[in-house]
Amino acid sequence: MPISRRFALTAALATPILVRARPGTAASPDGSAVEEAVDALTKALLSGDGTALDALTLDGLSYGHSSGLVQDKAAFIAPLASKRATFPSITLSDRSVSVVGDDAIARHVFSGEAVTDGKSAPVHIGVLQVWHRDAGRWRLLARQAYKI
Repeated sequence: MPISRRFALTAALATPILVRARPGTAASPDGSAVEEAVDALTKALLSGDGTALDALTLDGLSYGHSSGLVQDKAAFIAPLASKRATFPSITLSDRSVSVVGDDAIARHVFSGEAVTDGKSAPVHIGVLQVWHRDAGRWRLLARQAYKI
């Protein structure tokens, strides 16, 4: 299909706007604070720190896995805190944060290794997280993973 000059010009002019508008920029103080909360959650997952996981999540948490399993806060934290489930490694890439008032959407690609009941498996999934500012700190309200 031939590309018209008009299309090429429109695309060339729109590209800088689209790049700047990408929701991945955490340039605002709120965006940076959400990024820090995502990092703190990742650190708590790596260490299996139940106290930190509890502090970083809201009581109404809905934690969705790429398998379709959805857990509440207690079911999410219990296997990690008991070390029945561990993450020897986690790398987050393609990160983005968008803040709207007291809510934020964080997206990333989650890669690493998960060990559950002694069985190791590689992990490479997309993740959408919804964070809510609660008494001045960002806490996870919802998370949904999906297969890439």
